[in-house]
Amino acid sequence: MTKSSAAKMGRPRCFCEETALEAAMRLFWERGYEGASVSDLTEAMDMNRASLYATFGDKETLFLKALARYEDGPAAFWKIALKEQTAADVIKSLFTGSVNLLGDTRNPRGDLITQGALATGVGAAPVKQALIDRRKSGEAELLKRFKRAKAEGDLPRTASVHDLAGYVCTILYGLRVLAANGDGKAELKRVTDMALKMLPL
Repeated sequence: MTKSSAAKMGRPRCFCEETALEAAMRLFWERGYEGASVSDLTEAMDMNRASLYATFGDKETLFLKALARYEDGPAAFWKIALKEQTAADVIKSLFTGSVNLLGDTRNPRGDLITQGALATGVGAAPVKQALIDRRKSGEAELLKRFKRAKAEGDLPRTASVHDLAGYVCTILYGLRVLAANGDGKAELKRVTDMALKMLPL
């Protein structure tokens, strides 16, 4: 078998893996970690249990891979927002990205990082902790960005970067809960519009 023919044979498998992981991500997003059973996952991913374990590992490993795909896909706006030139633009970009993601009726309600491990039992403790770590990491990145903004004179000298990061994260978490409760894009945008007016920027 030539290298070119081997490559051709490999492409469909890669495509199927990506499609399957996308399906798993959306199922976890919709039902949470414990709400998505292995049977549900194999059906959504169009593969049998043996293939799932051979390709992605156990359910916990699959969830973490789906979470990484979510962060690099639907939630990629977070990393992009942190690269904005000013603190004000960072916040506006985070709010806009969140409203667009959470308000898109094609997506499951809420946010995978928040919804993924709600109401989990002891067996899912590692998954719950992984999501807590993700949220704390995001908060730390935002705080670091605001510290840089203050050092550059982009934020007032009297501004508390810790309070500002906490305020912004609280709004973002609140949007996720509102979306999970059924609020649409218009309702979410009203919240962010009000929040922007309250910022000392």
